[in-house]
Amino acid sequence: MPQNPEKIQDHVELFHQPEYQELFENKKKFEGGHDPEEVKKVAEWTKSWEYREKNFAREALTVNPAKGCQPLGAIYAAVGFEGTLPFVQGSQGCVAYFRTHLTRHFKEPFSAVSSSMTEDAAVFGGLKNMIDGLTNAYKLYNPKMIAVSTTCMAEVIGDDLGSFIGNAKNEGGIPEDLPIPFAHTPSFVGSHITGYDNMLKGILLNLTQGKKKNKTNGKINIIPGFDTYVGNLREVKRIASLMGIDYTLLADNSDYVDSPNDGEFHMYTKGTKLEDAADSINAEGTLCLQKHSTTKTREYIEKEWNQKTEVVSPWGIRGTDELLMKLSEMSGKPIPEELEEERGRAVDAMTDSHAWLHGKRFAIYGDPDLVYGVTSFLMELGAEPVHVLVHNSTEKLGDEIKQLCSNNEYGKGATFWPGKDLWHMRSLLFTEPVDFIIGNSYGKYLERDTKTPLIRIGYPIMDRHNLHRYATIGYQGTINLLTWVVNAIFEDIDRNTNIPSKTDISFDLVR
Repeated sequence: MPQNPEKIQDHVELFHQPEYQELFENKKKFEGGHDPEEVKKVAEWTKSWEYREKNFAREALTVNPAKGCQPLGAIYAAVGFEGTLPFVQGSQGCVAYFRTHLTRHFKEPFSAVSSSMTEDAAVFGGLKNMIDGLTNAYKLYNPKMIAVSTTCMAEVIGDDLGSFIGNAKNEGGIPEDLPIPFAHTPSFVGSHITGYDNMLKGILLNLTQGKKKNKTNGKINIIPGFDTYVGNLREVKRIASLMGIDYTLLADNSDYVDSPNDGEFHMYTKGTKLEDAADSINAEGTLCLQKHSTTKTREYIEKEWNQKTEVVSPWGIRGTDELLMKLSEMSGKPIPEELEEERGRAVDAMTDSHAWLHGKRFAIYGDPDLVYGVTSFLMELGAEPVHVLVHNSTEKLGDEIKQLCSNNEYGKGATFWPGKDLWHMRSLLFTEPVDFIIGNSYGKYLERDTKTPLIRIGYPIMDRHNLHRYATIGYQGTINLLTWVVNAIFEDIDRNTNIPSKTDISFDLVR
């Protein structure tokens, strides 16, 4: 019987149909699950302090990690350069995961290829896969640069990327002068921000070899770090342009993951020009907008380029002030009146809203630099961090978070949880409740379980659209963050005051 395309139902409605409800009930009986009362009893127990202690005692199990793996960050760094094809020495399944994860966040096609390693490569090594893969990738996709990273399989067997790439060029499958930077990015250590850092360092090392000159080019290098808000990259470029600064953004993936729909597929959309990246070794200095996703890159720039690096965290008023003053200091350019006016508007917006956020208790999780920046911003509004969780943490970050919170009267009650996952966060929210959570889409399960409002800030955000297109840094980003947070507070107030004649005394029109 032909189907009517006008009546095709989304899964949201489809699985509520009687036939599916009956199927689910039969499935429960077949599986022989526990008695519903016993399930309810155990579920209540998992909300207790007793369970929390057992939960925090586990060592060999991670439940819902708040991080990704290294190659994901590596391929994201790679597409920030013009005409660059990410190439992963590993299995197809791994690369499919990385691409899908990024595509779901950006709602944009993400191109990356693999050497399709299988069991035989795990035994005999991945040299043949590398040679065939690089040759086919170059012939099929005609990139200006191929950026190679690895997965667990290649790292466990010890594939030598440098010699493999040399062998591939010697066999003539790819041109000798084709840039092929590489980075070892094992998934079993570090996280996606480590992979970003390793790949960016590998790309700069490859492109700048032999390009050092006796004088500077007068430019400033700006490294955004693992930042998935394309609005941030555009905001930084706008600020630098307003100040009249000659700069090179390393790496500019804003147009790759947010390209215009003009009816044609463009595999490579803009990005930092390779010649500009190569000349970055001759810049006046390098400014990094994230500290923990650029550690190795900054060390390399300082040691090998003999170039000064600076780090700022441009979240909120204080952080944006620091960004502008550092740009002015490095370039000798004044801060224009237009940006001073933007600052005034951001301060005005914060003045309008701060009464609704002052004294609110919040929990936050995510990447190190984002957690640090957002926590700092919210304390500017008088909000109080309670649980600060960073799965991919470092000792240095722990010291920085503790210092940030202890130096602020609103942060003195904060507790930092390094290396913990979102199941740990669940216990924290049940035993020490807060007013709202800041985090990525995976926090929706925490919101459902604990009834704590989730404000989606971070990566990945897969169940809401277009948030990645906004800025979250700079004065414009300050207003965006403020809008998301305060309106989420209002929505929660409305939900809790919407029963006629019972709770609607404060169901107000004006907030």
